[in-house]
Amino acid sequence: MRNAITERAARLRLQPVRPAGWWFDGLLIGLFALLTGVLAAGGLLGVDTAVRDWCVSHTTQATYWLARVFNYLGNGGPLTLISLVIALFLAVRRRNVWPILPVVAAFLLTGIVIMPLKIWTERAAPGYTGPNAVDLFNSALPAGTYDTGYPSGHLVNTVVWYGVIALLLAPWLNRTARLWLRIAPPAIVFVTTIYLNFHWLTDSIAGLLLGVFITRLIDRIPWQLPTRPRP
Repeated sequence: MRNAITERAARLRLQPVRPAGWWFDGLLIGLFALLTGVLAAGGLLGVDTAVRDWCVSHTTQATYWLARVFNYLGNGGPLTLISLVIALFLAVRRRNVWPILPVVAAFLLTGIVIMPLKIWTERAAPGYTGPNAVDLFNSALPAGTYDTGYPSGHLVNTVVWYGVIALLLAPWLNRTARLWLRIAPPAIVFVTTIYLNFHWLTDSIAGLLLGVFITRLIDRIPWQLPTRPRP
């Protein structure tokens, strides 16, 4: 009886993440808050504009389409569907709903975090031709396409969903493969999103910070997923 209780308690214990401890999560949120405050005060806007201008002046038809193709790695809709298919396969195989729960958590957390911040900060995309396009809290922006730039949802989705996929595929991927799956797509989407003028540089940095924060929350939860079999 005692062994059963101990085993159950172990299953419910929070999982380790790297770097360990909540201090790093606090650092991520602190950096996001600092970045938002600096942008609201008018700082770093020149850097954003300079990066946008460089991308515009160094864009060719070939590089545009190459970046466009690679940028699809960060589309939230297909990533959600892929994650759900993997989770359903594991759920049917194991005859329980645990594999589906991280997908649901990722969907809810990204929605809860991203859209309220976008609506609150009111920032245009770099392609907006109206006045003060680079400013935060630009209430003069037309509602819809051009007032939801900060933070980059593309980056948040990429970091979170590839993290979920790596979590679900852990039994079949070694540590190096899981690490590449978590790092390579966000790095590619980070560069291409800025190069294509979908987001300002600081939009993508903010999205990266929030994406890592959400991923660490999901990774901590004991989802009772399949583990990598021992040789």
